[in-house]
Amino acid sequence: MAVFRIKMMNAISPEGLGLLADNFQISAGEQAPQGILVRSARVDVDDYPSLLAVARAGSGINTITVDKATEKGICVFNTPGANANAVVDLVFPMIGVWMRHIFQGIEFCRSLVDYDPDQLSAEVERRKSAFRGVEIAGKTLGVVGLGQIGVRLANGGVHRQMKVKGFDPMPGLDNIHQLLPEVDIARTLKGAVGDADIVSLHLPLTPGTKHLVNADFLRKMKKGAILVNYARGPIVDEQAVIETLNSDYLAGYITDFPTAATIGHPKVLTTPHLGASTSESEENCARMAVRELSAYLDYGNVANSVNFPNIESTPSAKVHSRLIVINRDVPGMIAFATNVISGYGINIASYLNESNGRIGYNIIDVESDIPAGLLQDIEKDGNVIRTRLIRLVEERG
Repeated sequence: MAVFRIKMMNAISPEGLGLLADNFQISAGEQAPQGILVRSARVDVDDYPSLLAVARAGSGINTITVDKATEKGICVFNTPGANANAVVDLVFPMIGVWMRHIFQGIEFCRSLVDYDPDQLSAEVERRKSAFRGVEIAGKTLGVVGLGQIGVRLANGGVHRQMKVKGFDPMPGLDNIHQLLPEVDIARTLKGAVGDADIVSLHLPLTPGTKHLVNADFLRKMKKGAILVNYARGPIVDEQAVIETLNSDYLAGYITDFPTAATIGHPKVLTTPHLGASTSESEENCARMAVRELSAYLDYGNVANSVNFPNIESTPSAKVHSRLIVINRDVPGMIAFATNVISGYGINIASYLNESNGRIGYNIIDVESDIPAGLLQDIEKDGNVIRTRLIRLVEERG
């Protein structure tokens, strides 16, 4: 089996790294990697000419040059759902902290450290009404973004006796099917947030979602609602939120992305980017990222890619070589590849193709070796982005 060089950027959970077989050489200092494992560091694929794939141990891919990767035939993976429990575990307590004035109550208790012990209980009883809050049961929760995190948050709201409305501009059917029947799927953004007491954001950061929450979005929300952002900071136009808070239209903003403008605002509650920071989440993300990367490098299989279509195939015992062809999604590419292979007198044992509207991905198994000239002839077509040859005979003895 071929040996692959892996560059590790950031600390990756050892429980994940332990899944890599002996044919993977891992180094933080690798200068010519074929694979990259990353958490939050920036990755510009132009810096790595030999790169075949990047696996992000997390869901956000805004720190990776995905468009460049696609043009170069580099597969980019993320780990959807691996950190979902961690985020949801934090969002609901933070909503509770805000609505029950927990933070102010804790600060009040701390202020009594030098109080007369004999008068302490009486003072607590006298002043506790200042921290009286409200329950989330019966309130309306608007969830914007119905990926794994959004779905679990919506379902969690149902379990907490909330009225839940969800909206996703590009819903994935697999995720939607996981929603509890009590969740109302809105057809429009306004339908999800217009009467919500709490609006929680769970969208990836893309050019289309940057500053999605702007003055117009905030006007769609009802007066006195609170906004929760445990997705990505730039999804929110911070200045618009601050102006809406200052006008008393928006009651509060809870975010995982503190900035100089928000950390001192009395109506903002911040945490230091803790959404996915649990040992369980980091381990789950690492395990998933490692499995994705190793399956791609060893066999050309694609699962949870953000730029390639998902496609997986198990080679039969008779397969000698696997040819991967990555092309622009245009008509006639399957026929073209088949004709080139047939022209070399090679019999195709299995041909699997998937596309995502932009990229066509082909897994072609043959029972003989593939000469270098065949790959060169396929690569002559201007719509072919990249080819790979994976020899399978060595691992089978």
